[in-house]
Amino acid sequence: MNTEVTTYFPELEDIQKAASIIKEVSMVTPLMNSIRYSRKYDANILLKREDLQRVRSYKIRGAFNKISSLTKEQLVKGVVCASAGNHAQGVAFACHHLGIEGTIYMPSVTPKQKIEQTQMFGGEHVKIVLEGDTFDDASKAARKACVTEGKTFVHPFDDPKTIEGQGTIGLEIFKQVDHPIDYIFVAVGGGGLASGLCGAMKALSPKTKIIGIEPEGAPSMLTSIQQNKNTEIFDIDKFIDGAAVQKVGDLNFDICKTYLSDMITVPEGLVCQTILDLYNRDAIVVEPAGALTLAALEYYKDKIKGKNVVCIVSGSNNDITRTAEIKERALLYADLKHYFIVRFPQRAGALKQFVGEILGPNDDITHFEYSKKSSRENGPAVVGIELKDKDDLQPLISRMKEHNFYGDYLNDKPDLFQFLV
Repeated sequence: MNTEVTTYFPELEDIQKAASIIKEVSMVTPLMNSIRYSRKYDANILLKREDLQRVRSYKIRGAFNKISSLTKEQLVKGVVCASAGNHAQGVAFACHHLGIEGTIYMPSVTPKQKIEQTQMFGGEHVKIVLEGDTFDDASKAARKACVTEGKTFVHPFDDPKTIEGQGTIGLEIFKQVDHPIDYIFVAVGGGGLASGLCGAMKALSPKTKIIGIEPEGAPSMLTSIQQNKNTEIFDIDKFIDGAAVQKVGDLNFDICKTYLSDMITVPEGLVCQTILDLYNRDAIVVEPAGALTLAALEYYKDKIKGKNVVCIVSGSNNDITRTAEIKERALLYADLKHYFIVRFPQRAGALKQFVGEILGPNDDITHFEYSKKSSRENGPAVVGIELKDKDDLQPLISRMKEHNFYGDYLNDKPDLFQFLV
């Protein structure tokens, strides 16, 4: 990584001060060994369970530290923030705890569960405003409100006090282990957590390699590091809403480009499978951003063998209504879910023939849209098929073509595919 000196760096003394400030509201979350992941990767895999934090994510740390640093005059006027969900809950909790007024701007696509949780934590001290489709839209509206209303903006990541609050995770990790830490995997959205972690570990464990993880569909930090300037990305996949920003923080970019050992991206589909595995095999509920670090282990499996590895499980604010989409994306990533245009002969028994002769014994139709056109010889249908084994795909396509059912394959046609998933 780049070795230039940054304009700001979170010092250990400031992170320790933050720890003393936030202890009245922030839990010391457990650092737990994962038997399953340790066996899978032949390493000592430890999970820093920020999903068990009071507001079910680490964001309470930075939010409370920042708000606690404000003057009495600033506190009386109130605060404003923008958030996709977790920072909002941290700010809401802090506002209620300190008895101050807060206005929270959230993207209109924020899961309902996160909106309701934010209101619950803030109670009568918080007003929620839904604005735009992305965090960046909400952030612009929030900043405008600060100017017109004279309130203080509480940034979710690009602020020294926020960064120092998030860095307290590093203090806890260091105290919770009795052996050297080889790797720490950390999710990167705006970069606040990664920046704070770099500050703590540079002072406490400088040989520890810190690996930043972003969603493949929102590689803002990776792009910025590659171009050596903080770069805004306009077209992002918002699915992993807790880590999908168009532009990372300026302070965070400077710190991460200098002190991260590596910055990688992980496909959203693999993250979805990780969410399902954590729930089904470990009884751990995480949001998509919370699963990023564990999903990334697959890309480091050769390097982490025999090593001590910490994965920060950053949050568990997941909306159960998203489960169907999570499963769908996981199946698509595993090449087990496929969509076709199937051309059915307009005769009696065509569908029966397709089910009996074309589908394999383990294939399952999960989506079917068909409208009969009496003036056509063949009627097209959009059919979604779930396979038990990805190797069954080509034989299925061959049978469809042999019996003149094949129309088109839709998985690799993004303009059409977006209407199905």
